[in-house]
Amino acid sequence: MFSGFMVNAWEAATIVAVVAGVVGFFTVLRGSAFAAHALPNGAFAGAAGASLVGVNVIIGLGVFALLGALTIAGLGRRARQDVATALAIVMMLGLGALFLSMTTEYAPEIYSLLFGEVLGVSSNELLPTAGIGMVCIGVVFLLYRPLLLSSVMPDAAEARGVKGRQMDLAFLILIALATTMAVPVVGSLLIFSLLIGPPAAARSFTNKPLHAMGLSVGFALGTVWAAIALSFTSNLPIGFFVGAISACSYAAGRGWAAWRRTRPLPPTLPAGFLPV
Repeated sequence: MFSGFMVNAWEAATIVAVVAGVVGFFTVLRGSAFAAHALPNGAFAGAAGASLVGVNVIIGLGVFALLGALTIAGLGRRARQDVATALAIVMMLGLGALFLSMTTEYAPEIYSLLFGEVLGVSSNELLPTAGIGMVCIGVVFLLYRPLLLSSVMPDAAEARGVKGRQMDLAFLILIALATTMAVPVVGSLLIFSLLIGPPAAARSFTNKPLHAMGLSVGFALGTVWAAIALSFTSNLPIGFFVGAISACSYAAGRGWAAWRRTRPLPPTLPAGFLPV
């Protein structure tokens, strides 16, 4: 389980889980689950197009993920963001259907981009994955305070000079980067599970931002590690275990939050805490 090609699987999955836990915290906090679903699925069309013309699929993923983020941000200025997100994903999925209709040569590769191929990660893919992951973490580190403020108290953020539109665009680009890194490893369908399930569970257990982010990373790591081990021993798809464990962790978190609400609450909530 820890030799040969499995080493690459453990390393790549660990990188993806850390980034998904950090970025996913803000995804849940900002209520951007729809965008986190739309961008990976839309970027899949870019991978299909890249395979069609013989270009590295990561380039196609990155271009379409960025275009999707810019489209959602641009259309969202004149309409509700959920409408803009829906239009963006429909447009990109339509292009993906067009690209797929033009070739059958790369069907196995394209299928792996939907459901992931973590056990097939090569050593050459680890460096780009780690590099993009470091960029994502660096962006979160640089934008942490304004991003947190605009997520929790957008009006107060505007009063302090934090532009909501700029933060929206920066965050969408951050999701696009995470998508580009994660889709070749866990697939466009499963990165959504990691961006939402573990962070949402973490928010149920604590209302301290940094604690919630750390717990989100811990849940994401536990999810992918357990999924790899269970898949290796049972010969069942990793995707099943990733989705199931993510859902179970969220259910456990909501159960904990419901139980905690039955306990007496403190008279005041200290500054810097987030509502659950």
